[in-house]
Amino acid sequence: MKGLFITFEGSEGSGKSTQVSLLAGRLYGLCLTARVLREPGGTPIGEEIRHTLKHSHANAAMTAEAELLLMNASRAQLVREFIRPALAKGEIVVCDRFYDSTTAYQGYGRELHLPTVKTVIDLAVGDTRPDLTLLLVVPAQISEERLRSRQSTLPFIRDRIEEADHEFFERVAQGYEKIAAAEPQRVRKVDAAGDVETVRREIWREVEKILPPGRVGA
Repeated sequence: MKGLFITFEGSEGSGKSTQVSLLAGRLYGLCLTARVLREPGGTPIGEEIRHTLKHSHANAAMTAEAELLLMNASRAQLVREFIRPALAKGEIVVCDRFYDSTTAYQGYGRELHLPTVKTVIDLAVGDTRPDLTLLLVVPAQISEERLRSRQSTLPFIRDRIEEADHEFFERVAQGYEKIAAAEPQRVRKVDAAGDVETVRREIWREVEKILPPGRVGA
């Protein structure tokens, strides 16, 4: 039996990590086998790349092209090491970001040539594509407020991506809107500006549509 592949997307502060965890808990509660992954990272090799991309103090001179290639190097490893084997075993894979992030961040945000971005993504993922992508949408002001709150309350860990300017994140948000408009059957927009429980219920309404019969609930 083929598994299900669910991805979460959204700009900074959209609440993806919280909702990924809540969805995984709900799936476990239904006795479904779920594997939770994240990008960049998710494998030993990918986590090394994640550090280089986001947290290393030696990455200040990284070009947009290098960022694109590193993101997809991590992704290629994740697809082959974990995602494809899990799907082949009938598991549900829940991934915090996947290739739509590259289109939005490196394509629209960094303003790289979109056909080139697509070519690199296609090499990394092949025919491994999500069954459902949940795009968590929040207004820019809320995104910025949540980001500031997170940075002030958690132990500081430098994130190079978060250091980009306001115009960059505006382009990212516009990119996500174009992605959702191009693939409305796969990409489901979720208003993530409300409270956590309201967002969780909206996400579940989308997820239960693709679950096996008899595996749904409130």
